[in-house]
Amino acid sequence: MTVAPSRSPRSSAELIRAEEPVLAHNYHPLPVVVARAEGAWVEDVEGRRYLDMLAGYSALNFGHRHPALIEAAHRQLDRLTLTSRAFHNDRLARFAESLARLTGLDMVLPMNTGAEAVESGIKVARKWAYDVKGVAPDRATVVVAADNFHGRTTTIVSFSTDETARAGFGPFTPGFRVVPYNDLAALEAAVDETTAAVLIEPIQGEAGVVIPDDGYLRGVRELTRRAGCLFVADEIQSGLGRTGRTLAVEHEGVVPDVLLLGKALGGGIVPVSAVVARREVLQVLNPGQHGSTFGGNPLAAAVGSAVVELLETGEFQRRAEEAGVVLREGLTALVGKGVRGFRARGLWAGVDIDPAVGTGREISESLMREGILVKDTHGSTIRLAPPLTITDEELRTALGALETVLRKGA
Repeated sequence: MTVAPSRSPRSSAELIRAEEPVLAHNYHPLPVVVARAEGAWVEDVEGRRYLDMLAGYSALNFGHRHPALIEAAHRQLDRLTLTSRAFHNDRLARFAESLARLTGLDMVLPMNTGAEAVESGIKVARKWAYDVKGVAPDRATVVVAADNFHGRTTTIVSFSTDETARAGFGPFTPGFRVVPYNDLAALEAAVDETTAAVLIEPIQGEAGVVIPDDGYLRGVRELTRRAGCLFVADEIQSGLGRTGRTLAVEHEGVVPDVLLLGKALGGGIVPVSAVVARREVLQVLNPGQHGSTFGGNPLAAAVGSAVVELLETGEFQRRAEEAGVVLREGLTALVGKGVRGFRARGLWAGVDIDPAVGTGREISESLMREGILVKDTHGSTIRLAPPLTITDEELRTALGALETVLRKGA
């Protein structure tokens, strides 16, 4: 990083202890307190540097403080930040037009967080089922996949199969059918005349970067078209360059009816999400039926437009594909040496650690001590999702640190 570090008057340990009595304990973060960041690197309050191999669960696809995104935010901060949707603003149309063009769809519903995009997508799918498909009132169903992760709101955890996410939060919202992921026969058996939509992640991120078989997404597209229901693709983690394509569905040449975006859409600066869909679908919403005070605010629209501009060049998609080769080669060399297996597409990997070496949490903590930041999921798996700006040399540094940690054991 080129900017001179600014030291906190309190140490990492002091700041972590200070959080304990005042913050809800809904996270179990690694014991590192980040104070500054740039590109693929972060710095803690003591000035120690770490290579960020998580990138905010894909929210930082373009790295920390990408100059074009920071400039767009600064320009907009000097002009206008919020109007609410009670009025128009001069940034929103450009954002919506460019995002629709990038995705090959027609209309955009801007929101803030990924969970809001999912909730909005569910509402839109149900409204479409009643107004267009003709499903009887309050009978619409949505088919989802087991081991999904779409957020943590009450409705969304209603169709989660993760008991940690569900336990203690019932009663749950009805109207969902859960089928195994990557199983077209089970999906077809669950779809009927009440089905409004099939909602899936093209790659399941939280589950450990689970990639379906070739042909699965095409099968979902064909099945939903035949059944007269919507294909809703949650690309909040997988989209916007992460897998070597703008969208993960592009690996199979598939265009869903509804696309859910978030995380990287805000460039790591502000929360920005969107439901992007065919005109026939989003036109079912009328004034007063859905909204958000901050959704589509001028600052978010300015940053989101700058994100789309970066993606329109194709540079980041190419970089994810090229660097993904380095990542896969490095992980392949570690299989049988503490890695039981892995799944990877572009710059995204789920790495299964041999339990004899350590848990995912233990390996993450050991890597932190080596100056590499990753995060565990589901016990023995760690996720790698570095910024798309990472260099081959930096990737090899991270892979070398993983090899060292595995050799030593947690």
